[in-house]
Amino acid sequence: MSIYSEWKDLTDIERSEEEQNKFWNDYLIQEKNVYEYILTHHDEVVEGTVSELAKKFEMENTHFLGFLDGINDSLVKELDLDALEEDSNVKLEVDFKKLFYNMLDAKAHWLYNLPMWDNIYSKEERDKMIKDYNRSKIAVSNKIGRNEPCPCGSGKKYKKCCGQ
Repeated sequence: MSIYSEWKDLTDIERSEEEQNKFWNDYLIQEKNVYEYILTHHDEVVEGTVSELAKKFEMENTHFLGFLDGINDSLVKELDLDALEEDSNVKLEVDFKKLFYNMLDAKAHWLYNLPMWDNIYSKEERDKMIKDYNRSKIAVSNKIGRNEPCPCGSGKKYKKCCGQ
């Protein structure tokens, strides 16, 4: 069984709500620590075997695969998570813009508000990225209102022209 399969099995275990919350809270603290390191050392590509990196970030191998699962689509070159073993070499070359947008998409405010982002993007740049992200999520209707000008170009209201 791959380490990634072990991670998925670990997340699917039936637990009480209290145990489930404890599991995820403990994991999210570990995840936040790794992101803090990556953002602080943003000019460095983190590289090593799965077990070396897990040890470096004080995580179990399975939990580190959970982290890799979360960051995978923010990497320049995605990893084949199912193929990773303890001695597999991992290169975390992060696309930080993509990472920021993915954190917004995951609603992970505890991650996209980390102060370490100041080293990568200014507050103004991040605010613009948040604004652009929010704008992209606004639903736009193609429906023409009754009192709008008719799209045929007649100059009449839609209700008096093509909308009859």
